[in-house]
Amino acid sequence: MSVSTLPSASTFHYSIKMIQDEVRQLVENGTVSRHQPIYVLCQYIPPREWVCVECELERCDYLLRDQIGDLIASESWDND
Repeated sequence: MSVSTLPSASTFHYSIKMIQDEVRQLVENGTVSRHQPIYVLCQYIPPREWVCVECELERCDYLLRDQIGDLIASESWDND
């Protein structure tokens, strides 16, 4: 999640689907590991936007200490 790809927090609502998609890209790029806690994502999101992301994660029953892999665990595989 970079500043250039995400709109301002004041004009945008973060859906869990959008957060999962962005986090999945960070994992695929090797920027973060599936085994790291979710709170490390705050390093890649501006503080004023992190508040909105954190609220959406909380609303969906994710804890900041949960692993990133738990957040993106609902991956689909093409060869299934």
